[in-house]
Amino acid sequence: MRSLALLCLLVLATPADAASPEQHYLDLRDRYIAKFSKAKESDEIDKQHDAALKELAGALRSLMGPVTIKGLPTEGKSNVDTLFKNDIGFGHLDGLGFASEGGKTQAVVTTTALLKHWLAEHRDDGMPQEIGAALGSDRFYYYAIQDAAFAKYAELPITKPAATSTAVAVLGVRGNGDLKGPPDEIDVVAIQGEKAFFIATSDAVKTAPIPTCEKIWKQMMAKPVDKKDPRGDMTREDNAMAAFTACFAKEAPSQSWFAAVVKKAQSQLDLLPLR
Repeated sequence: MRSLALLCLLVLATPADAASPEQHYLDLRDRYIAKFSKAKESDEIDKQHDAALKELAGALRSLMGPVTIKGLPTEGKSNVDTLFKNDIGFGHLDGLGFASEGGKTQAVVTTTALLKHWLAEHRDDGMPQEIGAALGSDRFYYYAIQDAAFAKYAELPITKPAATSTAVAVLGVRGNGDLKGPPDEIDVVAIQGEKAFFIATSDAVKTAPIPTCEKIWKQMMAKPVDKKDPRGDMTREDNAMAAFTACFAKEAPSQSWFAAVVKKAQSQLDLLPLR
C-alpha cells in the first residue's frame, strides 16, 4: 500500500503538459530576445549575443540530432542570426542553418512544431498558416532566410521521395530591389516525419524571358496611376508583377530550359538526408 501511495504521488507530481523540447528552445530564444532588444549596443553585448546564438544552436542540435547535407558544413549554426527585434532580418525560421562558402547554397533543418510556431509568429506579415499553403507563398521564402525579398515565378514538378509527406520546389528571384528578371534561384522544401528541410540555391539555373509575359508586363505598366491611391506607382507595379509572374508560371513548362530547371531542383532534393 505504501508503494502504491508513493506511485500515486509521483504521478500527481508529474506535469501533464510537460514542456516539449521545442518549447524549451522557444523559451530560451524568447528570453534572449527580451534581453537583447532592451540592451544598448556595446562590445560586451555583442559578445553575449554571439554566445547566445551558440547556445541556441546547441539546443537545436540536441533537438534535431545529427544532420548531414551533402556539400555543406557538418555543423549547423542557428538560422536565427539576430536576437535584436529592430535588426533587419529579425525573425528568420527557427532551425539549424547550413551554408556553402560564399552563401550560394543555404539550408535550414527544423521540426514541424517549430515551423508551425514560426508561421503563427508571421501571421501579421500575411503568412499563410497552413504549411502547404505557406510553401506555395513567396512570403515563406522571403522571411525564412536572408534579408532579401523573394518573388516566386513558378512551382517545379519534382518527384516526391517515398519517405516524405511533402516535397515542394519553386523557381524565383531574390533581391533588395527590382524582382523582375530571369529567375535563377531554386528553393526546395521536404517534410519527413517531424522534420522539415529547406534548401535554397541562388544562381542555380539559366532561364530566359518569355515574350508573352513581357508583353503583359508592359501593358500593365502602361496603365495610368490611380492618383487617389497614395501608393499609386507601387500599386501599379505590384499588380503588374502579379500578372507577370502568373503568366510566367503558366508558360514556363513549355520553355526549352524548363526541363533542366526541374532536373536541378530534383538534384537539390537529393542533397537532403531523406531516408
